[in-house]
Amino acid sequence: MKWVYIAAGIALYMIFLVMPNQTPDVSDISLVASIVEDSGVPNAVTAIILRNRLYDTIFEVVVFTIAVMGARFLLADERPFCTIYQFTDEPSMILARLGATICSLVGIELAIRGHLSPGGGFAAGVAGGTAIGLIAITSSSEWMQAIYTRWNAAIWEKVSVLIFIVLAVITLAGFELPHGELGALVSGGVIPLLNILVAVKVALGSWSVMLIFIHYRGLL
Repeated sequence: MKWVYIAAGIALYMIFLVMPNQTPDVSDISLVASIVEDSGVPNAVTAIILRNRLYDTIFEVVVFTIAVMGARFLLADERPFCTIYQFTDEPSMILARLGATICSLVGIELAIRGHLSPGGGFAAGVAGGTAIGLIAITSSSEWMQAIYTRWNAAIWEKVSVLIFIVLAVITLAGFELPHGELGALVSGGVIPLLNILVAVKVALGSWSVMLIFIHYRGLL
């Protein structure tokens, strides 16, 4: 049976080598310009992620949500880590919190203007999660958990996912907000809202996972 698999693999690769590569004729049309025109945003990458392949992006958000739930489920039976160490020296704390401030500002910028310039919801969420991680390595885990609970971050994370899915389904059904003026901050229809929702989801989901791993695995 092993030789059958090997022969099938060789045959498959031979087909790839022999089969001609069909290249579409796009000499008379600019795909990037077409995407920008249809979406109403100058960032064609964001337009593809949150419009042309929005169906895929919905499941990417769902997969991230399942990953957060899975981390909580898999570690639920573990014993909490007894001693959790943080950075306590002043230079490390100052640098970490300065980096957290910069990352949070970059995250906000990427979320709000991700449809106009390089960026977007996923990049903004990663920047926000990085800021939270830098705070976590210099702060008490109890304090981080108290802040997470006080601001109902878990609820906001779930709400952002639900709103994202609802808006995405409405968009896929063919209903779109006015695109507005190309290049303006309020433009692109629902795309800026989807960017912000993804950023909130990724940042808060990262915060949740970090708290879980710190609680059960420690920090360092």
